[in-house]
Order: sequence, then structure tokens, then C-alpha cells
Amino acid sequence: MASTAKQESYTLEYRVLRNISAPEDDADDRKVYTGQAPASSLLDLEDDENVREYLVEAKGKQKHSPTLVHQAIRKTLRDHPDQFNILNGGLVIVARSATVDDAKKIVRLEKPSIINGSQTQGELKRFFNDHVKDETGVDPSVKFELIITKDRDLIAEISIARNFQNDVRAISIAGRRGQLDELESALQAVYPKAKLRKSETDLTNDGEYIDTEKLIQVLFAILPEEVLDKLDRLDSANKVFTYSQKTRCLKLFQNVVDNGPVEVYEAFMDLAPTAWGLYEKWKSHQGFKGTRIRSITREDGVIVEVPDGVIFPILAAHSAFVVKPKKSAWVMRKPDALTDAELIDVAKQAYMEIAGSNPQTMGKSKACYSTLHQITSIFARLAKGGSNRG
Repeated sequence: MASTAKQESYTLEYRVLRNISAPEDDADDRKVYTGQAPASSLLDLEDDENVREYLVEAKGKQKHSPTLVHQAIRKTLRDHPDQFNILNGGLVIVARSATVDDAKKIVRLEKPSIINGSQTQGELKRFFNDHVKDETGVDPSVKFELIITKDRDLIAEISIARNFQNDVRAISIAGRRGQLDELESALQAVYPKAKLRKSETDLTNDGEYIDTEKLIQVLFAILPEEVLDKLDRLDSANKVFTYSQKTRCLKLFQNVVDNGPVEVYEAFMDLAPTAWGLYEKWKSHQGFKGTRIRSITREDGVIVEVPDGVIFPILAAHSAFVVKPKKSAWVMRKPDALTDAELIDVAKQAYMEIAGSNPQTMGKSKACYSTLHQITSIFARLAKGGSNRG
């Protein structure tokens, strides 16, 4: 990692670096590189040339609470650090000169500065301060663009241009189209004060809004195969997508709202309160005490947060208990014979033996989902058999 002192030069480690300078760049005596670097090598870069500092730590009246952008970066670092380089836009860096040593995978920069990506750098610093390269040794790759020029006016123009780009997210489109209104109403049948986030400006960190995309992911996780089979181009037996493909889940839901099938839409509406209650329960389930799963966040011996990668296979396993009695709504009927402690024991075993004690690996492992679902399927069949005999 580079020195923490402010310097005229900075040595940046990289994993990949390519010169992509165009003829126009050569003509104006500048160079453009693109690359991927370990996050740890970017933490001490200055951002004095940037028009926007890290807003969460900005001084005075400029200081802000974490925005949706900050929340999204934090979620990616927490739940999918292995995908950070493709889910995050990365950094744009300027410098007056660069000396590349490809043998050592380092580039020495003169008078460098981040001109776009201060929010990303700020969240990376926060991540490393909180986790300090925890037991998984996570040091995610980060995309960067490196522009070498001595033209101060051009640097200023680049900084301004790169910081005024608007992105209308899918959640805002769904909200504006009214595709989330009935889902919110369905949720309010059990949670009267619940409000779904329907715009990228609706923040979930203050507790006012529920994470709509997370709710939809959980709904897909608990839907039984007989319901998912009604959707095209979807492997109903593989629930990994419910954890790892948030945007896909939202788009699938939008299509169901607009085009059906009606049975799938009804299942969403009937099960919305159940899905959210189940997620909140398992997200801080005190049954994980004593499991020694290090990726779980604890405070004073209390379970505060269980990683989504650990609980999504458990949530998906509950699909075995989702049924639709004749002329009635979809419900979840978990047998009393199956305790949460038994599910936690199986999940812990899968976490350690299949996922190598990595929550992200567990969330994306079909084998982990299958292991949990086998257990719940057995109990579901036994409960159904007992009911028939009764």
C-alpha cells in the first residue's frame, strides 16, 4: 500500500494495466490507461483535483448521510466483493506523468489525484477500517482509468464532466410506472406503516423505506418450483439467482406485473408480508450464537447481522412449505417438527464444508441451496403425509 503522507509521487500497485491512448491523445501529448488494481492500493490517493469530496465525511454543511450510492457500494463490498470490479464504476485518476514497471506490476505517478470516484474510495476506506482484511483476506479488484496530462485546464474540465452524469435506476422506473404500488399495499396488510423504496432518492438507511429489491429477491427465493415453472427462461430448481442477481429479479417482477402469469402475480402479493418477516427474522437470528461463523456481525454478544449469502439458502429452503389451499391465498406452513436450530446446523455445515467458510460462495452455490432444501422437503412430505392420515 502506498505511503499515507501526502507526496508529489505515488506508487500504485495494479493487477492489469493497458495503454488505450487514441491518436488524438498522442497528438495532444497525453496518455490514457485502463486497469484493475487491488482496493488496498487506492486508499491513500489524494482527491484534491476532484470537484466532489467523499460526502459522508465532508466538512460543515456539505456533510451528508450515506446516500443510495453509498449504500449500494457498501452492499456490494459486504455481499459480493468478488463482483465489485464489474458492479462499481471505479475511479478516474489524473497524473502529470507515469512510469510503468510491468515486471513489478506498479506504476509511479507524479502529482496524481482522483477526479471521479471519491465516494467509492471513501467507502473502500470504510470497508477496510471495519474489516481490516478479515479472515477471508478480501482485497477486491477496482477498475480505474488513468489519464496522464500536464494540462491543468483539461484536468478541471475532465473532473467537472465526469461528475455530472445522471443515472436513472431500474427501481425509479418501476416506481414511476406504478409497478410497485400493489406490492406495497400487500405488504401494508401486515405492516401498516411499511413504505417501499420506489426511487433511487428514497433511502433505506434511516428505516423509513423498505429495501424493495431485497423484498423481491426474497419473494423469488421462497416461491415453490411449481410457481417459478410458469416463467420463461428460468431454472426453477436453481435459486442462486435470487441472491446474486438483484437487477434480474426486479426485471422479472416488472414483467410479471405487466404480463403475468396471474398465478405468479398472486403468489407475490399473497406472500409479500411473509417474505419480509422471514428475511428480517433470519437477518438477525439469535440462533446463530455459538456457531463461530466469523462473517456474522455481533455486538456485545448479540447477533446484529447475518450475511445474505448465509441466509438465502435457508430462505429458499422454506419454499418447500409454501402451499395454496383450494380457493385460498398462498401461505407458508412450516412444520413444528423442524426447528430453526436444525436448519442453522445444516447451514453451518454447508457454510464450512461446501462454501469454504465464505458467505459469498455459499450464496452462489447451488449445492448449498440443495442441501438445505433436501431437509425441508423431507419435513414437508412428512407433514403432508401426517395431514392425509389425519
